[in-house]
Amino acid sequence: MSLFNKKILLITGGTGSFGNAVLNRFLKTDIGEIRVFSRDEKKQDDMRHEFQVKMPEVADKIKFYIGDVRDIQSVKNAMHGVNYIFHAAALKQVPSCEFFPLEAVKTNVIGTDNVLTAAIDEGVETVICLSTDKAAYPVNAMGTSKAMMEKVVVAKSRTTKNTKICCTRYGNVMCSRGSVIPLWIEQIKEGKPITITDPNMTRFIMSLDEAVDLVLFAFENGRSGDILVQKAPACTIQTQAKAVCRIFGGDENNIKIIGIRHGEKMYETLLTNEECANAIDLGGFYRVPCDKRSLNYEKYFSKGDTERSRLNEFNSNNTELLTVEQTMEKISALDYIQNELSK
Repeated sequence: MSLFNKKILLITGGTGSFGNAVLNRFLKTDIGEIRVFSRDEKKQDDMRHEFQVKMPEVADKIKFYIGDVRDIQSVKNAMHGVNYIFHAAALKQVPSCEFFPLEAVKTNVIGTDNVLTAAIDEGVETVICLSTDKAAYPVNAMGTSKAMMEKVVVAKSRTTKNTKICCTRYGNVMCSRGSVIPLWIEQIKEGKPITITDPNMTRFIMSLDEAVDLVLFAFENGRSGDILVQKAPACTIQTQAKAVCRIFGGDENNIKIIGIRHGEKMYETLLTNEECANAIDLGGFYRVPCDKRSLNYEKYFSKGDTERSRLNEFNSNNTELLTVEQTMEKISALDYIQNELSK
């Protein structure tokens, strides 16, 4: 972690699942300071006490800042001296964004613009923004707002040479806030049916540690304006539900289909067919470079690209689909699951 030696890292939305994963990964390294920026003082206080108990020798590296990405002045107040930013603040729940789309715009689009504007003004070296597979071919308000967030990232990257701005796009993070596995565990413990939307629905799955790995990969290998994607595996919702049942002793015959909710798709896409035309294969990752053409719109009508990558859309149906046993192995490795099993 020599890149972070004595550096100051700011995490927006830092009290969430991703922020906690970063703290667990980084606090015992040679990093100088980690600033947690969020609007919930209760979560900040809980996090403060948790890390004072868990890592007392390094807990003083965490600094807490109350604010909201919707308020650019509060963002600027937390950004003095910051070297790097992981921008994780967002409205992420599909149903809530569907009912309150303007709130999603205020946080996910305008909030991102505020963070990037402040970062450029303050001379921050690198900003990594967290996006979602729902931004590709978006059909819901959350995905649409995240797609616009990505456009803001790319546009901002064109206006500055001193701040590197990249975006990571990933699928469902297992056991993160609002994810389905904790709900299923609770249903099993209470003897209730396990509720799934559609057994054939597929979703990418990754751990919080893998989400952090993707952000670090973007940090080290991305160029300004890039969107970076990990080649994640996927599974059907039914496969995932069966895996959780077997781990926690639930009844696989007690799975109840409730139907697709507001704004959901049968499968998710990490790279669109159009993005695949320019995507660069980096082994375990794809990099989609920024379109750096000028604002001379005449070129858009007179000159195109005669060569196209043979890569097609990368989605949760055509990636590696895990079996129940493979899904069990992936889920069982999570600290959250081990803690639940030990109770």
